[in-house]
Amino acid sequence: MTSRSRVSEAMHLRQPDRVPVMSQLSIGHYFLCSGIPAEEIWFTSEGFAQALVALQRRYGFDGILVNLAGRDPAYERMIERVDHRETETIVGWKNGNYTILPHDDNPHYYLADGSRYFPAFEDLDPERLFYIDPWNLTDITYPFTWDFEESPRPDADFFPPHHLDTVRATRRITGDQVSVHGEVFSPWSQFLELLNHEHALLAMMLDAGKVKACLDRMTDGAIELGKQLHSAGVDAILVSSAFAGSGFISREHYREFVLPFEKRLITEIQRHTTLPVYTHTCGSIGDRLDLMMETGTNGIDTLDPPPLGTVELAEAKRILNGRTFIKGNIDPVNTLLAGTTQAIQEDVRKRLEIGMPGGGYILSTACSVAPRTPPEHIELLLPLAEQYGRYE
Repeated sequence: MTSRSRVSEAMHLRQPDRVPVMSQLSIGHYFLCSGIPAEEIWFTSEGFAQALVALQRRYGFDGILVNLAGRDPAYERMIERVDHRETETIVGWKNGNYTILPHDDNPHYYLADGSRYFPAFEDLDPERLFYIDPWNLTDITYPFTWDFEESPRPDADFFPPHHLDTVRATRRITGDQVSVHGEVFSPWSQFLELLNHEHALLAMMLDAGKVKACLDRMTDGAIELGKQLHSAGVDAILVSSAFAGSGFISREHYREFVLPFEKRLITEIQRHTTLPVYTHTCGSIGDRLDLMMETGTNGIDTLDPPPLGTVELAEAKRILNGRTFIKGNIDPVNTLLAGTTQAIQEDVRKRLEIGMPGGGYILSTACSVAPRTPPEHIELLLPLAEQYGRYE
């Protein structure tokens, strides 16, 4: 059985030959461990694709999540200078702004005065929104423009031609052997990234109607991106909804500001494609697994265990069994980053004992693998799945 078919079987709630292994890695981990220079990973589609595949092969993962958009192949025309330092690289742009690229963490784009731009809620016109990508080369702009383009694109031609280049390159390199997943940001994630988190949360209290109008428009953009990912050949689509746990909003606010928009997003992607669509929400989600299922999602990703979150795998299995696939629940900090070999082995074996019966389980860390997680710790996952996660 290929890795691609193994993940497909699990996502369709069936039993493959063994439990698939697929963890999302942080950008900083790619910078540190892939062997590809950080600048190539962040600024080029091919560089990130090569990094994705290099670590998928090293760790024996059955799937890859492509979680950065393709990059403008002519981005270098905007560079004024590059300053290489011991722990970071600073790229100065011809417009006077600059990007700080740490060698172990996500880069950010700064204005010339050292600030980062976020629009004010009162300045937003919902009709001028469509989709927000917070990891664009120029971070957040409003109205949103890609990279260094000078004007917004119309909805009908919103995503630039190179937007899916990393997906295409990853599929080209892996062929039909590995499960390749694309990512769309949920409307709620887009909104929080657009205003910066604290201002977005305050906006809910100031004008809930306008917030919902913004979310509705950004749902349209996410649906369009989902359709394009399908056309590019992905095997599944992850809805990145990182900020929808109880650390940010209550069940009541989840029901009001997240559920209806993610439900429309997921329903429309499913209506236009045959792809599994699954949801990534970090932190404490044990109190809203039932609401997450109301979105129609085919799977739930992360399932952070205590102390990072509130999900006990046995309880999640009881609630979700036969309805959505489950991916995650290994503590990426206390177990995989800081744990001993023995502790990792014991933890992974426990996850497999609980998660694998009946199928529909993908072995993974709860959230992203931290940048400085020892590679030899991650290399333990596949042999443990081979030993303890077999159905045949």
